[in-house]
Amino acid sequence: MTAPVTALRAQLAPIETAILHHDLYDSITDIEGLRRFMEHHVYAVWDFMSLLKSLQRELTCTSLPWLPTGDPVTRRLINEIVLGEESDEDADGVVMSHFELYLKAMEEAGADTQPIRTFVQALADGQTLEDAFETADVPAAARAFVSYTFHIIRHHGVHVQSAVFTFGREDLIPGMFLALVKDLRDRFPQIGTFCYYLERHIEVDGDHHSHLALRMSSLLCGDNETKWQEATDAAVQSLAMRKQLWDSVCEVLSSVVIR
Repeated sequence: MTAPVTALRAQLAPIETAILHHDLYDSITDIEGLRRFMEHHVYAVWDFMSLLKSLQRELTCTSLPWLPTGDPVTRRLINEIVLGEESDEDADGVVMSHFELYLKAMEEAGADTQPIRTFVQALADGQTLEDAFETADVPAAARAFVSYTFHIIRHHGVHVQSAVFTFGREDLIPGMFLALVKDLRDRFPQIGTFCYYLERHIEVDGDHHSHLALRMSSLLCGDNETKWQEATDAAVQSLAMRKQLWDSVCEVLSSVVIR
């Protein structure tokens, strides 16, 4: 591990620990709580795909005429991650994106998929992100989480986008999902697809994608101290947004219990 990566991870450690040991995981005590969690978390799943495709757009040629764009190594790294995230297989061998897999898991668990479907359709119909939030009545914390990601996409360079993707997603997700999955399959036998989704990310992100993303971020920042500082600042804020989302879902689950 290089010195800049070590320094970055040291700054992330406190908030990463807070996320990995968040009260949220123990707050999901019944199937209703799990459904509420999924109805919030699905926006982060969609947001992940958007950040991924932004990186592919920046690092490869996605327009005509085709031209050799960027560094061949980073092209390979991002295209390999896209392959796994946009066209993976479910437990039955059916090809689908991880977002579509999550929707399948929500339906299996009895969670409400209408708001996220309305949100995606509103975007497909040409609405702005902000208008689509209103159309679908997206929860405030999910709006904030997605809005930060799109702020990064719209206003920051590819090295910053890569850092948010690497340290706020790929590097974090395996540990976060390990904390979540625990004994879910035993407690809720009707959520096999959701457990498969979690276990798939633990396997793929932990063993492969996180390493590809780390190499990509290291190549994009290189020896440039300014880029590493910008990457660090954005990664710290991305984890803060994740914790804020988890805090909000915890409050929702508490209100459900009180009622």
